[in-house]
Amino acid sequence: MKKITSVCPYCGAGCKLKLVVENNKIVRAEAAEGVTNQNQLCLKGYYGWDFLNDTRILTPRLTQPMIRYQKGGRFVPVSWEEAIRYTAKRLGEIKAKYGPRAIMTTGSSRGTGNETNYVMQKFARGVLNTNNVDCCARVCHGPSVAGLQETLGNGAMSNSISDIEHSKCLLIFGYNCADSHPIVARRVIKAKQHGAKVIVCDPRKIETAHIADRHLQINNGCNMALVNAFIYTLLEENLYNSDYVARYTDGLERLRETVREYAPENVEGITGVSARQIRDAMRIYAAAPSATVMWGMGVTQFGQAVDVVKGLSTLALLTGNLGREHCGVGPVRGQNNVQGACDMGVIPNQFPGYQDVTDPQVREKFARAWGVDPARMDDQVGVRITEVPHLALEGKVKAYYIMGEDPLQTEADLGLVRKGFDALDFVVVQDIFMTKTAEAADVLLPATSWGEHGGVFTCADRGFQRFEKAVEPKGNVKRDWEIISLIATEMGYPMHYRDNQQIWDEMRELCPLFYGVTWEKMGEMGHVQWPCPTLDHPGTPWLYADNRFDTPNGKGQLFAAPWRKPAELPDEAYPLVLCTVREVGHYSCRSMTGNCAAL
Repeated sequence: MKKITSVCPYCGAGCKLKLVVENNKIVRAEAAEGVTNQNQLCLKGYYGWDFLNDTRILTPRLTQPMIRYQKGGRFVPVSWEEAIRYTAKRLGEIKAKYGPRAIMTTGSSRGTGNETNYVMQKFARGVLNTNNVDCCARVCHGPSVAGLQETLGNGAMSNSISDIEHSKCLLIFGYNCADSHPIVARRVIKAKQHGAKVIVCDPRKIETAHIADRHLQINNGCNMALVNAFIYTLLEENLYNSDYVARYTDGLERLRETVREYAPENVEGITGVSARQIRDAMRIYAAAPSATVMWGMGVTQFGQAVDVVKGLSTLALLTGNLGREHCGVGPVRGQNNVQGACDMGVIPNQFPGYQDVTDPQVREKFARAWGVDPARMDDQVGVRITEVPHLALEGKVKAYYIMGEDPLQTEADLGLVRKGFDALDFVVVQDIFMTKTAEAADVLLPATSWGEHGGVFTCADRGFQRFEKAVEPKGNVKRDWEIISLIATEMGYPMHYRDNQQIWDEMRELCPLFYGVTWEKMGEMGHVQWPCPTLDHPGTPWLYADNRFDTPNGKGQLFAAPWRKPAELPDEAYPLVLCTVREVGHYSCRSMTGNCAAL
């Protein structure tokens, strides 16, 4: 038997574990002393590896390249050489006929790892010459990235998961950590045991609400109105840190004007929460020596999500709860590597390291490093995955190269998504299972899975961690970055990598935020949080330590926006509201956990 160090492939908590392997088969998982999990795991960590054994409980593994040569025809098993040649030929033809922006690509927030995401966006930008690359962050914490970049300068948690238990107040908004991130929930429980006040804002009486000091059981669709009432209370009752606000923020008078009509008494009917409860919650939050705001899908998958994120970060700015220990803003990212996918530039507006695609100097830097003519690089923000169905129906997107995503099962408005897929000329799916999206593909490219390869994930608190290969893959499968490299080479752009470390080193040379995160630092229990700008830098547990924000003028930007009614409201014919939720024993579309016998 041997024990292999890995990182759990499910949520963004970044739990370290040991995979126990015998005769090229994982027999169990054991908790490891990782920075974020401290020798603890949840159900998925202990039992969520069995899908590697191709149990076929839910879906079979993809083990052979296949092509559907005619729409509506059958899949034909082919050699890798034929699959690569055919894919490259079709993509090249579509690019030549319709232009680079007629092709859409995705990275993956799952087990592919950061190196593969870097290679995918390099393929999109350097070979296809388009910024049409995106990932599932668009429909989970994409609004957190966008909102926090505008108010604070970085689209990520400002603090650390391990620091949550030391905060003296936790404001938990639209986030059920017990189901979404059980190990983070344990930090919340520890904080409560250490004397922290816990305030929960959620329509449901979630598990955390049972231990909360205050539960604001809000109506669906009122997030912005409630946040505005919070801001109003801090300003009107003079609960905010006026010295901090004067020295380190911009926009106070504009903020006052925006929330002027949002007195708690004025929004009781909208929020379903009494003015007394709203004011009481803010008095507790403002009085705490340290406070952390945490949020999840209950914020980011609703209307005005970006505005609400800006408003929540404004609460932290108003009270000076940034730039020091035990406080901050915490969008706890959902998937195990959704933070990493964004870090690696699998978003249509930024290169790796959050460098803007519209900046000519940035484009030239990446073009030179990749050996590409800067004039061929796309200078416009690319297409978002949520736009693909519409653009496909309009004939503007013709091809879709999907890696480790299942939009035909996980996107909103599946009827529209299906129509969009029907309108596409060419669909390539690179995955480990025969998902709903794989069933609709023209080409299937079978990849190795977590456990069958190593790499780097970024957990929710910006921590880079290595995971190692545990078993040899079964079937005729290849590493994701190897598949992409072969297609690029066939299309006339030679792309040859030796291993993960070579890709990682190429990436960090181009990204000042990540330059000091060497391969060696991330070994075993290594957990290196960006920014890490130099080789001797240890990483950054909390951002903005000098109270200087990564905004154009170095100040935090205070923000609020008028509340807008939800696009859809209950009526007599449809009086109920459906809230989709996580399940602690499964994950997302269950393509992995659904194939684990113990789960």
